[in-house]
Amino acid sequence: MEHILGQEWEIIPAGGATGEAFYARYEDQRLFLKRNSSPFLAVLSAEGIVPKLVWTKRLENGDVITAQQWLEGRELKPSEMNKEQVAKLLKKIHRSEPMVGMLSRLEKSPLDPETIFQTVLNELDEELLNLPEVQKTIHFLKKEVKNIYSEEKVVCHGDVNHNNWLLTEDNQLYLIDWDGAMIADPAIDLGMLLYLYIPEEKWQEWLMMYGEKLTDHLKLRMKWYVALQTLSSIQWHKNKNRLDEMNKWIAFLNEIM
Repeated sequence: MEHILGQEWEIIPAGGATGEAFYARYEDQRLFLKRNSSPFLAVLSAEGIVPKLVWTKRLENGDVITAQQWLEGRELKPSEMNKEQVAKLLKKIHRSEPMVGMLSRLEKSPLDPETIFQTVLNELDEELLNLPEVQKTIHFLKKEVKNIYSEEKVVCHGDVNHNNWLLTEDNQLYLIDWDGAMIADPAIDLGMLLYLYIPEEKWQEWLMMYGEKLTDHLKLRMKWYVALQTLSSIQWHKNKNRLDEMNKWIAFLNEIM
């Protein structure tokens, strides 16, 4: 990274799963650098959904380095996910035509329930497939897959966990970490957010801020996608040998099914 910015910059790894992100500081200039971010970042920046993209540089080895504004801020607390600001930003994302256009140009076709279901099913190992909770969930997913079709296809973030929401010191809200973006049913984002952070009796109220009615069909779609994402999370944590986290997700599956 030093040869891109110059020796005078201080560069600090930013942590994260990939080890591809860095903070850079020189006098009063601060940047957030990432290797091989999605080309989608330019549109996210233009739409005001992520901190501003400052520059993009292609290296000789083909890697692409992006530099964004480094903003002082913090992630949202779980208790803050009920804010109107969160609902409004998610709606803005789901309504953004430039984002759908850009993802389509990156050859991302809209995902239908069967494709997503098959992808997750193929990930599951035999040990998990033998768990009664998992078998019950797969039965539900198969039974309802034909009933959850929705014409609405939007850009979904895919991981609306509170850790991915950045609130800056001047009260600007951003949704970061777009590596899992897809064109799909908005119920993918809505379901996880509501199930994880909002008590069910408040769903209607939260969805009104977002601009949607809580219908039986939306409820079914959200439950279906949450169950599917939970199976995927269980396998992911098992693969990483994070067995405590895996067991938390299995307990969560028991609660929702």
